[in-house]
Amino acid sequence: MASDAEGVLAGLDPEQREIAESLRGPVSVLAGAGTGKTRAITHRIAYGVRSGVYAPERVLAVTFTRKAAGELQGRLRALGAEGVRARTFHGAALAQLSHFWPQVVGGAAPQMLPGKVSVVSQAVEGMGLRLGGEALRDVASEIEWRKTSMLGIDAYAERLDDRPIPSGLTPEQLVELHARYAGILEERRQIDFEDVLVLLTGMLEAEPRVALQVREQYRFFTVDEFQDVSPLQHSLLSVWLGDRDDVCVVGDASQTIYSFAGASSSYLLRFGARYPHARQIRLERNYRSVEPVVRLANRLMRDRPGALTLSAARRDAAEPAAELAAPSFEWFANEHDEAEAVAGSIAAAVRSGVPASEIAVLYRTNAQSERFESALQAHAISSRVHGAQRFFERADVRQAVMLIRGEAKVADDRPLFQIVSDVLRALGWSAKAPEGAAQLERWEALGAVLALVDEMPEGAGIREFAEELVARQRTQHEPTLDAVTLCAIHAAKGLEWDMVHVVGLSEGILPIIHAEDEEAIEEERRLCYVAFTRARDVLRLSGSAGGARTQRLPSRFVAEAGIAV
Repeated sequence: MASDAEGVLAGLDPEQREIAESLRGPVSVLAGAGTGKTRAITHRIAYGVRSGVYAPERVLAVTFTRKAAGELQGRLRALGAEGVRARTFHGAALAQLSHFWPQVVGGAAPQMLPGKVSVVSQAVEGMGLRLGGEALRDVASEIEWRKTSMLGIDAYAERLDDRPIPSGLTPEQLVELHARYAGILEERRQIDFEDVLVLLTGMLEAEPRVALQVREQYRFFTVDEFQDVSPLQHSLLSVWLGDRDDVCVVGDASQTIYSFAGASSSYLLRFGARYPHARQIRLERNYRSVEPVVRLANRLMRDRPGALTLSAARRDAAEPAAELAAPSFEWFANEHDEAEAVAGSIAAAVRSGVPASEIAVLYRTNAQSERFESALQAHAISSRVHGAQRFFERADVRQAVMLIRGEAKVADDRPLFQIVSDVLRALGWSAKAPEGAAQLERWEALGAVLALVDEMPEGAGIREFAEELVARQRTQHEPTLDAVTLCAIHAAKGLEWDMVHVVGLSEGILPIIHAEDEEAIEEERRLCYVAFTRARDVLRLSGSAGGARTQRLPSRFVAEAGIAV
């Protein structure tokens, strides 16, 4: 067992190994972009399990998205820590609330509301008001912020001088909408995402026997992306822990980009104040990006609170660091010209051999995606808007998974690749790419299912593959499609590509026009930092004056990063 456990530590750098060997007590990991934090924490958990310090079923790894949780689960499984649970805050809380509600309250737990906007719209109608879609979404965001900040409606009303008021509303009307929204949910016996955490936290605080059961179930906690924890999530984590301190938190203050939703990096930066005996370890060797990208990111965040100084650990033998292309910035007269130039740059990169799946266009708002999608289509380059439709929710992919699960019920000694390819051919897939955008998209999706066969362990059969697909479907752990990714920067955190175009670097777009005070500008700077650090090899920046009606200036962040404008 000891030698088996030691094998988990092989290949870790000194700081990553220190994290992996710090198995007990409070641990704070300050991890810069691209420094291998996921590798460090998954090896830490696996080392704890293999060395016998952790019982796998008593470990809970918490992160913020289902995709990230799926990736953690997959890595832990590959490291031999199958029994460890990796979940989002909401996923773990919902499972516990659903389990304990019948015991504590009686009956089934309240129904989960799929989204707030429809109920907000009904509340608006009940007040005799009319609001546009954007204003409705702004009200829903304010409700989310109030709940994650753990404020009652009266306390929220006292804070309105510091909060944005959605267009078309007075402060008094906004407060009434909060109350009406709560009333509709209570009348219908429904709860929203934040209520799950509110109700579970209250239940654990009020019911010692329930809290005892949860603490018996989970003894060791790891929390990823800790810089994005809200007061509500932090409160739930505190109740989960009780008087124990076996918790490892991981984060980067420079990547705090959800303050608008109540997130605060203060919990990460003040972790040592709460746990004076905590071990703090810094990860600052960047394994993702080439040196010019790292230098740019460091300049942008210089002297900011909690900023880490990254050093480029990558070394490309074929191209010395001094000769690597520095990130470039281009300025255009209008948005159409910018989109055309970016599409042309990507087309040239694809022709030179860069896979389309290793290229991304990152932007500040979702409304920017359409013109880049159209420009790429004109160059006959496939693209996908990240988050537009989940891979495993596609009808063709669902059908493929269903048929593969059916094949798994029949004994078949043929090679796995042959079984799966035969299933996909029955659905119309072939080795040759079809003509037409719609057919090509379907062909690429089914081809991505087949490509997952290559990721299976040697000797795996159809049953194991079917189980892998179901696990990926449940956690939304999607395969890579051969298409350029179009992605809002907020959704890009945790992702990386060989070539990244950050577009719309204009005042009023990034930073966004409503970022008026210093705190809001700092959030926009961190967002820009996240965008820059997604690039491995090539980073290209661009912006535009906007056209005849709007005359924007280049984003201040370009000059702050040391690039001539």
